[in-house]
Amino acid sequence: MTLENKLGITDQIELARAEEKMSKQKARELFDSGAIDKVQVGTFAGLAFIHAYLFGEIYPFAGKIRDVNISKGDFRFAPLMYLEASLAHIDAMPQSSFEQIIEKYVEMNIAHPFREGNGRATRIWLDLMLKYEIKAVVDWNQVDKEEYLSAMQRSVVKDIEIKHLLKLALTDKIDDRALFMKGIDVSYYYEGYSEFKTEEL
Repeated sequence: MTLENKLGITDQIELARAEEKMSKQKARELFDSGAIDKVQVGTFAGLAFIHAYLFGEIYPFAGKIRDVNISKGDFRFAPLMYLEASLAHIDAMPQSSFEQIIEKYVEMNIAHPFREGNGRATRIWLDLMLKYEIKAVVDWNQVDKEEYLSAMQRSVVKDIEIKHLLKLALTDKIDDRALFMKGIDVSYYYEGYSEFKTEEL
């Protein structure tokens, strides 16, 4: 069952390919156009803007709060009935230190506000908080996929592991275009998308 999309695609593999290509093009445009500087840092509105920017040409639900309950493996993300309250709580969370920013990121991951594309949009959102608040970003190339995914899984109970992993990968190259583009590629690789390089699209 393929997700409802604006492209009229009914084949899952074809949709995944189109989604990767189109949304990576949009991620590059987000940076190159300067639209990324207009994002409300650390808010759900800012995250929704990023999500709509990346996926707006593909999915009718881009940037909109999901209207279904979703899970991954055994883990159920925030139930629909609590989602809006959860997002309001996250908006109000402090974000002035590295620890606070990662705690906020972990909470947003648990909320998983969109039907699809949460991880990819939220990692950009995370980097923007780090950039504006502590003048650093994550060099995602330094973060191993399996270590990251297992640390994120465990972060629901304890966030010490994800904090340690991401702290080791911090860099002060906050405006480096090549680093941003490679980061998008790694972010997509975490989710199983690695057919296109953002820089070459």
